[in-house]
Amino acid sequence: MSDYCHSKDYAFRYTDADFKDRIRPAAFLSVMQESACLSADELGFGYLDLQPKNIGFILSNWYVELFRPVAYNEVLTVHTWPVKPKKLIVLRDFELFIGDEKVGVGTSRWCIVNLANFSLLPASAVFGDKDIDYNPNRSTDFCAWKIARSEGGERTYGKVISYSDCDHYNHANNTKYADLLMDAFSLDELRDRWVSKFGISYIKQCRCGDRIDFYRLQVGDEEWVVEGRAGEELRVQFHVEFKRV
Repeated sequence: MSDYCHSKDYAFRYTDADFKDRIRPAAFLSVMQESACLSADELGFGYLDLQPKNIGFILSNWYVELFRPVAYNEVLTVHTWPVKPKKLIVLRDFELFIGDEKVGVGTSRWCIVNLANFSLLPASAVFGDKDIDYNPNRSTDFCAWKIARSEGGERTYGKVISYSDCDHYNHANNTKYADLLMDAFSLDELRDRWVSKFGISYIKQCRCGDRIDFYRLQVGDEEWVVEGRAGEELRVQFHVEFKRV
């Protein structure tokens, strides 16, 4: 069995931190996605490998668990590896370290699509001819991907998807949603809380010009579900758990 693991250090920027000097969820996703892309490049199924075939990866889910807050002046080491794919879903796991201290874990689900029309393709479209000795280890046993609908909920604000939100697929980048979803909470609410767990489900792409309204519902003592909706159509869901400082 392989013990393949891509590893990279990230020195966070001042702009990655929130008003309490803690790294924002979106900044974690940004470096984790960067490591995922570098790992895919390394293994021969990166963006430049697949683009000529008009094939690409899109994220369907994130799950991240943090064991403590991370400060802007700490260097984060991201470990990542792909899990052996099954049919339409490709899993990728992550471990997060500050020095020798494990400060978090994560996992993600990806789909392979035809970029001409974003129809789903089987994993074999990319991995059928790849000789990869997959790492069998898992960073977490998390598998509760489905987020319950927050029917109704409190509308917090609306946003039109624009230039700074979009990526090379011309839709809102997955990392941007974390900031948009966290904006459903006020600074006063977050002053004595930090994000310990969060999951995002990407239901349908949001393109430039789409208006998304965000609704939130408290589902536990320190748990919330936030939904982004275009009219009545669900586009994205966010499940977040806080801990008190």
